Amino acid sequence: MNRVPDVDLKHLRAFLAVADELHFGRAADRLRIAQPALSQQIRRTERELGVDLFVRTSRSVALTPAGRVLQGRARSLVELAERDLDEVVRVGRGEVGRLDVGFVVSALPLGPIERVQAFRARYPLVQVGLTEGYSSRLLARLLRGELDLAIVRDPDPDPAVRFLPFRSERFVAAVPRGHRFAHRASIRGAELVDDPFVFFPPEAGTVATERNTAPVMTAGRRPEVVQEATTWATVLHLVGAGLGVTVAPESATLAAPDTVVLLPLEGDEHRSELVWAMRADDDREILRNFVAATE
Repeated sequence: MNRVPDVDLKHLRAFLAVADELHFGRAADRLRIAQPALSQQIRRTERELGVDLFVRTSRSVALTPAGRVLQGRARSLVELAERDLDEVVRVGRGEVGRLDVGFVVSALPLGPIERVQAFRARYPLVQVGLTEGYSSRLLARLLRGELDLAIVRDPDPDPAVRFLPFRSERFVAAVPRGHRFAHRASIRGAELVDDPFVFFPPEAGTVATERNTAPVMTAGRRPEVVQEATTWATVLHLVGAGLGVTVAPESATLAAPDTVVLLPLEGDEHRSELVWAMRADDDREILRNFVAATE
């Protein structure tokens, strides 16, 4: 079996400099090395290949037939290697690749997609995919590796997930237009504790459920959820149809139908928290770049 010659990129670049200049002095200046060192590299390459690459005289340098063949091949090899190594470096720096981002629809008015666009503008070689869902499902997809990060609302804590704050906002009450409080300018949340409630199913998460119902609780009493839905748009349309009332983050109510009346909650300090979620063990540079570009 023939031995494969061991010629590195440095020696190929040295050969190409001499092949292009046909002059060792000019080639050495181009490479910014001493001429004797360049001559040594060329001789080492010729020994490794077992052929002469140049015909040298005291007055000229010319390529041999083998040298002419290597000139074409070496240029392609060096360019390909440089492209491949550049891609490796860009991937390592998080400048190339793919990022799959999940988001809750209720966060859209607060600008997370604009943050994604800012990242795209800064890193155009990173392909970004967007996936809609609600928080618990997005987190499940994140942990399965189907998403790289997600903007979620009031998530349950999980040691496998790292959360970075994005936005905090107040809650408002939503009642149907024919409700007894619809004419009011504001209400106390506890006034709704006996009303039928429309909200997400339990799988939406304990924290989300507790935060949304906390403004209504009084003396340990909780509102009774009589109708479930999986998006805020559906929740609000069901409220507008008279199936019950709800308490929602302000941004989630911006597209409420005209059959719904929104009421500020008097003296309520509870907040809904939007956060970026990512796997705790995922320290890739591409994620660091996203966080830095969207701060």
